[in-house]
Amino acid sequence: MSARITSAFGATSTAREVAAQHDLTDVSVIVTGGASGIGVETARALAEAGADVMLAVRNPAAGEATAAEIGRTAPGKVSVGVVDLSDLSSVAAFASAWGDKPLNILINNAGVMACPLSYTAQDLEMQVGTNHFGHYLLTVLLARGLMNAAEDGAASRVVSLSSIGHRRSGINFDDMHYRQRPYDKWESYGQAKTANALFAVGLDARFADLGINANAVMPGGIMTPLQRHLPREEMIAFGWMDENGKVNDRFKSTEQGAATSVWAALAHELEGVGGLYLENCNQAVAWTPETPFEGVMPHALDPEAAERLWAVSEETTGVRI
Repeated sequence: MSARITSAFGATSTAREVAAQHDLTDVSVIVTGGASGIGVETARALAEAGADVMLAVRNPAAGEATAAEIGRTAPGKVSVGVVDLSDLSSVAAFASAWGDKPLNILINNAGVMACPLSYTAQDLEMQVGTNHFGHYLLTVLLARGLMNAAEDGAASRVVSLSSIGHRRSGINFDDMHYRQRPYDKWESYGQAKTANALFAVGLDARFADLGINANAVMPGGIMTPLQRHLPREEMIAFGWMDENGKVNDRFKSTEQGAATSVWAALAHELEGVGGLYLENCNQAVAWTPETPFEGVMPHALDPEAAERLWAVSEETTGVRI
């Protein structure tokens, strides 16, 4: 077994700290969900290090406002592209507009959490449809650009945002979209976050030899618009905040929450390495009941499940590699 990959950074490190000392001039990046939450700080840290960053967003006005705000301190160019990950036709249009231009880093950051039962434009359950299938299609359609950017032995990188929520569920391949079983918003979220981790396993297995590495990231608990579907009472019951609205000290700031995404995108320790689950700027340890808010469960790194998910993703989107 290879040694666990660690770094000098940790849970309280910020995205800017991780990006410091990296010269990202002429590096191209796409960050989905780059106009809110940790997506903003991910994009900011990379653009301030010199990268040309495209914010891939649903709301172009929010994207343009964020791009202008980041641009005040960033030497890298910050642009905006419109994509709705819950609509595969929108994903295809975004990827077509990008074409085969070199793409060094793709950060699949956008997501939805614990929403009421609803379905995407293609009738996929909203959480797995957006978080996984939308990002699957985006990534495979951008694969040529990612391969075109790989050079001199340095692979392009794909960062897939997972969550400790993956512990809530593996993938129910018999009823992924809740056609027969009762809907549980947290089980659904867990399934989607497991899919995000398994996608990194499957992608790296297929593309590492072609110059693309992929890893999954657990950013940590952060108060962002991701919680938009959660009642305040539920967050209090979970201990995420107290009755006065004070957030639990265990939660990170958005700058800290973006750090592991940036580390996954840039770390020298990860050159040529993929298929891992990363948290707190280190390779994750195994999950245990004694440390329930960190670590990775075996079902999120299972290569057989990753292969099965890849086959389902090809069939669902109609795009095969």
